[in-house]
Amino acid sequence: MRSAPGNTRSNASDAEATAAAILGWLAGEPEMLGRFLALSGLQATQLRNAVNDPGFLSGLIDFVMSHEPTLLSFCEATDTKPEAVAAAWRHYSRPGLDSGEY
Repeated sequence: MRSAPGNTRSNASDAEATAAAILGWLAGEPEMLGRFLALSGLQATQLRNAVNDPGFLSGLIDFVMSHEPTLLSFCEATDTKPEAVAAAWRHYSRPGLDSGEY
């Protein structure tokens, strides 16, 4: 289902804020940050420059969404609803074959 065109800016802002919250949470979780860096192939020194890359933001959200315990830990620690993370994930994800959008 597509969102209304008027909501695009709000959705983008919400998705970016969610990604920023994930990064902030990871910064306070050294073990989780290490796991993210290992899976992404990034060095800690590259994070500052990567935050402006939509692909990086997408990867942050993918990291959280791909492991339910991680998602729930993030949500509990930041008082974020899982639905907000899922909405951000949909914003940054490309349409799939089953989405009806091509």
